[in-house]
Amino acid sequence: MGVTNDDVVVIQKGRNPGEPCCVTVNCPDKTGLGCDICRIILDFGLYITKGDVSTDGIWCYIVLWVVPQSSSLILRWSNLKNRLVSVCPSCIVSFYLDQSSMHSTSSQVYLLKFFSLHRKGLLHDVTQVLCELELTIQRVKVMTTPDGRVLDLFFITDNMELLHTKKRQDETLEQLHAVLGESCISCELQLAGPEYECLQGISSPSPEVAEELFGYELSDKEIRSQALSPDMSKLKKASVTVDNSLSPGHTLLQIHCADHKGLLYDIMRTLKDCNIQIAYGRFSPNSMGYHDLDLFIQQKDGKKIVDPEKQSALCSRLKVEMLHPLRVIIANRGPDTELLVANPVELSGNGRPRVFYDVTLALKSLGICIFLAEIGRYSTSESDHEWEVYRFLLDENCRFQLSSMVARNQIVDRVRRTLMGCLFFCCKIHFKETILASLQEDYHYIGLVIYSHLIQKPRNLEACTSWPEGEKKIVPETITQLLCHNCNVSECEW
Repeated sequence: MGVTNDDVVVIQKGRNPGEPCCVTVNCPDKTGLGCDICRIILDFGLYITKGDVSTDGIWCYIVLWVVPQSSSLILRWSNLKNRLVSVCPSCIVSFYLDQSSMHSTSSQVYLLKFFSLHRKGLLHDVTQVLCELELTIQRVKVMTTPDGRVLDLFFITDNMELLHTKKRQDETLEQLHAVLGESCISCELQLAGPEYECLQGISSPSPEVAEELFGYELSDKEIRSQALSPDMSKLKKASVTVDNSLSPGHTLLQIHCADHKGLLYDIMRTLKDCNIQIAYGRFSPNSMGYHDLDLFIQQKDGKKIVDPEKQSALCSRLKVEMLHPLRVIIANRGPDTELLVANPVELSGNGRPRVFYDVTLALKSLGICIFLAEIGRYSTSESDHEWEVYRFLLDENCRFQLSSMVARNQIVDRVRRTLMGCLFFCCKIHFKETILASLQEDYHYIGLVIYSHLIQKPRNLEACTSWPEGEKKIVPETITQLLCHNCNVSECEW
């Protein structure tokens, strides 16, 4: 028996613009396959709206409905398919082989080094190019000189495994030159040397900062500094329960929580790290930005989870990883102000996708320049947990008074919302009917135009070019109030 690569992953695009695309994976099963698939989908900037998974332990069938997180996202569906196929076990030769004997070779690390004039948003613009080229940032070192120039060292790997070719290297440098423009002084791409190993670690934060950043339980201080806005209280309304009465061979795990970018990935990576096997699962939207997830699971030995302590430990771990997958704080680093972002690393060694992209995007939107940036790994002494830590020294020359606690809270709030996708993204899929119901007949078209833009990305309607000729470029006050109520993003563009 055998299945061709064309049948292993099938991507069916929506019939109409804005409709979800259906991604189907049909291949031999392996532990953590769902996690690997969700990580790739997150890495491509896609959001999972719902999904189903079924497996008998030998063969699995996964169906996910996805939409782009941004209208400006450049999607190469054929590349997504190839990436998904690459993590699926072979369907012919190795079907009967022990999957634990299969090891993927690590990708070659390259050093991208460029020297340029400093400007706001430079780091994010470069990061966006790398993401669009499917180049993964493994480590980074960014330094600003006193004369206003920037030396950036990006240690990258190529998801397409083509960076060793001249054509791929020329394409990368060409697109970077296009973004950097005249500010670029020099730009080089070469194989990484011993300097990459020197950047594997990261300087240890102070005990106080480490406790707030890596603490398993959320402290009151952390709650105040990271859950700033009233609607963030939705994140705390999560429930995780287990039930052994419905299946003779499986434990039913039921999850109800507020949605966020990468939610299904956070659940799957936690179960993978806990050696939990999924037999059947359904991920479905509820209402008002919540998701329900029903999973029939087993331990690695094929037995149900009947030990109350194990049940409690799994539920607690899932809650922490779902509600708080990313840690964001601002601290003093000598006389400077430092933004720290941390996320847990999978036991397989994989970090969370697009974190650097999202943080630099948030800082660019706030008009804050980055004086110095670095990425490294950090292991806590209390546990075997390894963290990927992003450290940014913020330039004081911005519209925020960085010594002010209010300003720091605003920065943390914006960064965390960008990382999590913010609750607005969760709500916007569900309130098309709410918008239309609030409009009088004359405004139905306007409401549809508003929705068509919101389903991809919030923007200023005054700049909208989709209005028909002769139509007034106005938004009724009731609509604006409704949108801001649903969005509730600090400093919203509306």
